[in-house]
Amino acid sequence: MELRHLRYFVAVARHLSFTAAAESLGVAQPPLSQQIRDLEIKVGTALFERTTRRVSLTRAGVDFLAQALDILEKSGEAVARARAIGAGAAGIVNVGLTGSMLAGPLGSAIRNFSITYPGVDLRIHEMSPDRQISMLKAGQTDISFLRSPPQDLDLVSERAWCETVTLVLPKGHRLSRMAAIDLADLSQERFVFLRLSDSLFAKYLWDCCVGAGFVPTITHQVVEAASLTSLVAAGLGIAIIPEFVARLAHADVVYKPLKGKPIHADVYALWSKEKAGPLIGNFLTFFAPGEARTQHGF
Repeated sequence: MELRHLRYFVAVARHLSFTAAAESLGVAQPPLSQQIRDLEIKVGTALFERTTRRVSLTRAGVDFLAQALDILEKSGEAVARARAIGAGAAGIVNVGLTGSMLAGPLGSAIRNFSITYPGVDLRIHEMSPDRQISMLKAGQTDISFLRSPPQDLDLVSERAWCETVTLVLPKGHRLSRMAAIDLADLSQERFVFLRLSDSLFAKYLWDCCVGAGFVPTITHQVVEAASLTSLVAAGLGIAIIPEFVARLAHADVVYKPLKGKPIHADVYALWSKEKAGPLIGNFLTFFAPGEARTQHGF
């Protein structure tokens, strides 16, 4: 039994006329009558009562009509959803990130994407940077947002937005009255840091300090950049944080720019080559346009 059998049956059932049904379908009447006979043979019972004057549904035909309409409706929905998924307008997107990312453009991008594509179920998974990479490669997430992404041939990356860093000091700190601070002036300070074991961005900040002539003394390490501000407020050290995280203001700290060569905290979108497609491409359009989408088939 094929869907065309059901469409032909429904047309005859609605018109109760083979002639009118054939006209509505744009087919000749004899082939239509043959299709209905074939359907009745497959079903194993008569679906229509035919006389020279009229056509009517049998009791089995009345029930079969309800089932046929339901099947045709569901098949139509399945086709429409498949097309929507193929166009990137429906489906599921699993996004890996650290919570502090939401302080920047990612939060508004997620909101605007959800409004534009209500058929997409966008799921947020908060996790450490190294965990994000393993989840991407295992196929358990579709896209992640990281600073200092790894060079991995299995992953594609594109800069989602540009960002620098800012220095966080406890209120009343000896350097808090300065308009801007040289990184080298922090050589004797205690730092609270992102966890070096699972963050390439943390290692990059460490290298910046070493490049400025000192090895930072680290008292505490955390996964979330947003947690650093609270540790600074508690007097446990100073911190270098991404500029958008500084928007999460805290009454007991001050934020100061760093002098000299800029320290970048740019955020990159990462996805597996196997996951490239319209759904990820549509999500990325809510950030600054980049050449990578065209290069990778978006």
